[in-house]
Amino acid sequence: MTPRDGHVRVLPLHVANKIAAGEVVERPASVVKELVENAIDAGAKNVRISVTQGGRKLVAVQDDGCGMTRDDAVLSLERQATSKILDVGDIEEIDTLGFRGEAIPSIASVSRFTITTRRRDADEGTLVQVNAGTLAEVRAAGCPPGTLVEVRDLFCNVPARRKFLRSYATEESHIRHVFTIHALAHPSIGFSLSSDGREIYRLAPAGSISDRVIELFGRDFAEDMLAVDSDACNPRHGVVRVSGYIERPNLNTPTRREQYVFVNGRPATAGAISYALREAYPRRQGDVRPAAILFIDLPPNQVDVNVHPTKREVRFRDNSAVRQAIMSALEKALNEGRAPVGPITAPAAPEASQQIPASAPTTTPMPAPEIAKKSNEPLPADAPTPTPPIRPPMQTEMPTATQTPILPTPAPVQVEFAVEPNSTASRPWRWFKFLAITGSGYLLVETDSGVVTVNPQAARERITFERLTESANSASRGHGVTQPLLMPEVVQLSPPDAARIRASLPSIAAMGFAVEEFGRDTFKIDAVPQIIGTSSPAAILSTVASDLAAPGSRRGDKWRDELIAKSIAKSFAGMSGALTEEGATKLIDELASCRMPYVCPRGKPIMIFTSTRELNRKFGKD
Repeated sequence: MTPRDGHVRVLPLHVANKIAAGEVVERPASVVKELVENAIDAGAKNVRISVTQGGRKLVAVQDDGCGMTRDDAVLSLERQATSKILDVGDIEEIDTLGFRGEAIPSIASVSRFTITTRRRDADEGTLVQVNAGTLAEVRAAGCPPGTLVEVRDLFCNVPARRKFLRSYATEESHIRHVFTIHALAHPSIGFSLSSDGREIYRLAPAGSISDRVIELFGRDFAEDMLAVDSDACNPRHGVVRVSGYIERPNLNTPTRREQYVFVNGRPATAGAISYALREAYPRRQGDVRPAAILFIDLPPNQVDVNVHPTKREVRFRDNSAVRQAIMSALEKALNEGRAPVGPITAPAAPEASQQIPASAPTTTPMPAPEIAKKSNEPLPADAPTPTPPIRPPMQTEMPTATQTPILPTPAPVQVEFAVEPNSTASRPWRWFKFLAITGSGYLLVETDSGVVTVNPQAARERITFERLTESANSASRGHGVTQPLLMPEVVQLSPPDAARIRASLPSIAAMGFAVEEFGRDTFKIDAVPQIIGTSSPAAILSTVASDLAAPGSRRGDKWRDELIAKSIAKSFAGMSGALTEEGATKLIDELASCRMPYVCPRGKPIMIFTSTRELNRKFGKD
């Protein structure tokens, strides 16, 4: 490194270009973003994107927009050269995606860059070639109307930047995300994406945003969404319109989902938007991040899009007015609970006479359960269907406030188990006797040293987690236990979720799933771990994908296997049915055999113990 002597110097142009490129071009997906935005601003009706090796070797974007003349094509390589604003006043009312004139020269300075373009009224087009910031060739070329930009060998002259790029699959997943957000923002434009010669997406111009949502995410995803459409009029700052979709509240869905927010057609976010989404959505346990596709439209002079180098964030002139408009629109949609507009319709309920096999897969989410009444212990595939739970009679002679827990009248199912001498050291008690299921769904158990209150859902998570991790270890030795489905289940995931599942297929297979790709962002599930029985494989796979995106994710196969096992255990426990007394007894016995029966895999307590000595003290007995 050159020693610093304190003197001020003007940087050489090639150094300044590389520094400036770092603000715009972070990875191949950044190139795709800038070029697609230029194509949209040029009035394109169709945009075709092709990448090779995750965009490292080639990123090509072709459009049928207005195209450029020879002089415009050459001038576009100059910094701050743009056709989108003329003077400083235009900055106050920007209605285009790009406006700084930095994208093309920044990209061209760190790649082998070629642009081929022709205006519709011109007889011939122009080809301009740049090698790492140096103009190499300008000549006439035959080409269709519009513009084709090819970016080869990204960061060819900045090896320090190139070595920080991730694997081809990771870079491709970022490109898919950029593709998705722009395809959502502009449903009237046709988009296609190809990777290494394989077409991934081909989206024709859609009639509505609902059509585009179904194309990208599938009908099941769309049916879980509520339509949002509301206008808020501010006398000082004009109308703020909020439209799109928000996830229907459901305890069985993952707690962290993808959110797509557009401000005047620009993918962007702001603190006011995040706050409104967080506060308007019903509170749930954990990190609540509902799926959302929201379009916020307001006068251009009420939003500053020039506060971030890559235009990721925006700033509103009246922050509180926008925040309130979003919250009101979301609350209205959630309260009304109305079905999405357009072709997104809820599926018809099956006829009462229709018989669905117990092992048949289903993609319809189960109703949001109460923890007290949705904890069914794992049963073998050939086990009979459990009988309905025995509901304890109400103690009418006692005040309501003192009815928790509600104990049933003496029942015949009060089985006491003695533990074999060789296993007592690993169990939390030498014997236990199941007493009751409380009105709030907890299990009361008497043991050799006191009374235990058990959370059955947390207990099921622990049991499932330990069996899955053991299954994963057995699978590595060729002893994994799976249960084939009566009919394979097909599930379509969002592009980011699909990318995470695709990268984790070996770990998922180790848990006992038989999952394979079945088209674009679609997976076919042929078998599941035997322990999860008839739970919805599609819902579990979606939960796994969501949890893999959790912040603070670490690398390593062992960590990923544990995370997947926790995710499966959590989703399975939440979807289980009601317990019978016999099932509760079996659940407690299985819990006692776990290596760590006291806390669930997420660190929450499974049981609360009150010793006989403590009970005697509280009741004043010697």
